[in-house]
Amino acid sequence: MTTFAVVITNYNYAKFVFEAVESALAQTRPAAQVLVVDDGSTDASPQMLRDRYGNDPRVTLLFDKNEGQLAAFQRGVAAATADVVCFLDADDRWKPGYLEKIGAVYDARRDVDFIFSDLQTFGIDQMDIRYENSVQPIDLGYTAVSTYFLVPWYGAPTSAISLRRHWAENVLDLPHSFRRHWKLCADACVVHGASIMGARKYYLPTGCVEYRTHGSNGWWATRQDPSAIYRNNLRNYGIVRQYAWRVGLDDGCSVQSKYEYRTKPNPTRKERKRYASLALRGNAPWWKRYERALGIIMGHRGHKD
Repeated sequence: MTTFAVVITNYNYAKFVFEAVESALAQTRPAAQVLVVDDGSTDASPQMLRDRYGNDPRVTLLFDKNEGQLAAFQRGVAAATADVVCFLDADDRWKPGYLEKIGAVYDARRDVDFIFSDLQTFGIDQMDIRYENSVQPIDLGYTAVSTYFLVPWYGAPTSAISLRRHWAENVLDLPHSFRRHWKLCADACVVHGASIMGARKYYLPTGCVEYRTHGSNGWWATRQDPSAIYRNNLRNYGIVRQYAWRVGLDDGCSVQSKYEYRTKPNPTRKERKRYASLALRGNAPWWKRYERALGIIMGHRGHKD
């Protein structure tokens, strides 16, 4: 059976972190490792963690200087030995069935590399966040070409993403200098990096991830600020290009979009539109490109040209 390492990253969340750790320990399918990475907290949380979990064999505590979320991810993954790494923010929590539900897919589908879930917010508001508003699982196949050109978000916030450990190690193998650019929202590195480097992605609504909204969340607090959105979009574009450079992707990869599209068993309407726009790229005659795009829009996935 697939084994799980849970990486919980904490910075000054003394009033929340116990809930996160206890939710990881309460899983009906136990994690092989629960790794709590404290990123140089200056509140009471380091001592609280030592007092409560210092002698608990189920929990590994990792303390270091403050360098931000990307650095904390890297430290946690470096200490992981289980098959799959799951991330959990210290201010969020899981319901007990989370690992059991994603584990069933990882066990049955050895070709699936990355699973992300829906989530429910709690705190200052309550809402459901689902990929393309779907309540059904979606096998997204491969997403490198789409991500390279369009930078869509094939993922979820930190606490609802997981991936096989070798993929986590690969996507987090970034230069040390990147840490200062990704002190917050480093889940973008994991989400976009996995896509560009060739991980097969799967959306599994579990109803088990609870995302706390309290005004200080990095993404939640800035999601309606035009300047913050612009800066985040630039960072996302830049990290996609960094991963593309590593694997040798350039604009010529547009010719692979039709093959990438065929890896999706049941593409959504939005995904069809996305790949139709990709089909219009390239150097083929205009009529051939429009024929390909129309075939995608109409749901014809078997064309051989």
